[in-house]
Amino acid sequence: MKVTFLGGVGTVTGSKTLIESDGIRILVDCGLFQGLKNLRELNWESLPVLPKTIDFVLLTHGHLDHCGWLPCLVAQGFEGKIFCTPATRDITKLILLDSAKIQEEEAERANKERFSKHEVARPLYTVEEAEAVFPLIHSIQEEVAIPLDPEISALFFRAGHILGACSIQLTLEGKTLVFSGDIGRDHDDLMLAPIRPKKADFVFLESTYGNRIHPVEVVKEILAEVVNSTFEKGGTVLIPSFAVERAQVLMYLLWQLKEENRIPNIPYILDTPMGMSVLHLFKNYPKAHKLPLHECEAMSHMFQIISNYKETIATIYDTRPKVVIAASGMLTGGRILSYLERYLERPETSIVLVGYQAEGTRGRKLLEGAKELKMFGKYIPVEATVYEIEGLSAHADQTGLLQWLNEIQWPPQNLFLVHGENQAADALRLKIQETYGWTVHIPHLGSSLTI
Repeated sequence: MKVTFLGGVGTVTGSKTLIESDGIRILVDCGLFQGLKNLRELNWESLPVLPKTIDFVLLTHGHLDHCGWLPCLVAQGFEGKIFCTPATRDITKLILLDSAKIQEEEAERANKERFSKHEVARPLYTVEEAEAVFPLIHSIQEEVAIPLDPEISALFFRAGHILGACSIQLTLEGKTLVFSGDIGRDHDDLMLAPIRPKKADFVFLESTYGNRIHPVEVVKEILAEVVNSTFEKGGTVLIPSFAVERAQVLMYLLWQLKEENRIPNIPYILDTPMGMSVLHLFKNYPKAHKLPLHECEAMSHMFQIISNYKETIATIYDTRPKVVIAASGMLTGGRILSYLERYLERPETSIVLVGYQAEGTRGRKLLEGAKELKMFGKYIPVEATVYEIEGLSAHADQTGLLQWLNEIQWPPQNLFLVHGENQAADALRLKIQETYGWTVHIPHLGSSLTI
């Protein structure tokens, strides 16, 4: 058996792990690279194996960094089956369509305004290419093993993190391989706690927050303080957010604050149509989360939902104080950039970062104190106040990751740390070795191992 790390190592993006066994090829996740330019350029490269020779793709969940390269895989010849939970299937369709649409719009704008270094800017993939993925997606039932081959089976079990997210237990050649995917928190506001694996010969564990402990923050208090102080200055609160799960948590917390009369009666806006679509999925999958239906309905009525770009423009030029939630969460694209283009250089603006900011992204640059950001071919000064709320992360921290391992009945032969930047992965490596005494490795991009 051969395992090759094609993405999601040394970085939190581009997750792809290839398993080859007895002529069968399985790809666990098929994510898009984001952030640093040298990583983004990998999206345009072909895989070291022909996509047509891959038999199965197993998706842990529907975030872009885990499913966003599927249109490229299919366009390059993949004809196999994509397995995931029903909620992941629905979210993946939304994510891919949104990604393709944004890429088409950005390529069109780059060509119109001539800020691309290429003679003709083109999207990585189109809406039509995204839609070509859909017939290949097959939904499975959680905690029920599915045969991929007479000698190979896969079992999906809840990971928390976002709606439908799972870890995957792959059984082949008498070995058990466990892929964590992204692990959620035990006490998330909306998501159920992750299920912990009981056995594993080899573990492939995410390490996004491997070097950090989430602070004990009273998130609602911080949100209330930011909204009220910005309102007093006559400013706008911009909250870049992933449209899946984080946007819904933000809506829920702001709705609670409004119900408690702790924030002002100003416009509260969700400018991510996909975020509203995901809210409908919460209604479709009530057993997959903690949010009661009546509260889901109530918080939806509080927000103005923007469905087209004309409404976005009207909102941007609305001078009233307001709170806007818009994608993308790391400022790598999406409608949040249109807001930043106008509001970033205003000192009365507040920007609230609520999720992990990968290396090389605009969000990371803001956290590191950047004085200007490049958008649409120009540099915009940063005069807004930037806040970070770590308590809203959808990822387990170092403690949570260690606890996720504590029910494994015997020491794995090896544990590989993936989906983390190098410092985070190395800190977690040391902590796992100290806590459990297990063998831990941090793979490199493109590296392989034989089991």
